[in-house]
Amino acid sequence: MSKVTSKRQVSIPKEVADRYGIEPGDEIDWIPAGDEIRVVVGGSVGTQRLGVAQRLALFDRATERRDHRAAGAAQEERPDAPGGRAWTRDELYGRGRSG
Repeated sequence: MSKVTSKRQVSIPKEVADRYGIEPGDEIDWIPAGDEIRVVVGGSVGTQRLGVAQRLALFDRATERRDHRAAGAAQEERPDAPGGRAWTRDELYGRGRSG
């Protein structure tokens, strides 16, 4: 267990830092999660140490997904929806509501 100093600093136990690859100078995010706090290394779990080639591959896959969604949306256009959208305003307001 760690203590909070008078300057509100916290030490990360060595075992935890070693397990998650936390090094001096790394950034961590403190995320409220109800009655608890989540600590996320580098702001994104699992992506903090990606190389250039890996990041470019992720970017290319995201671009392909976006293009695929855009192509599907063009096919789903409905003439009864304003602007040729795939949804109407009333449908949008009704989403996520039960009963």
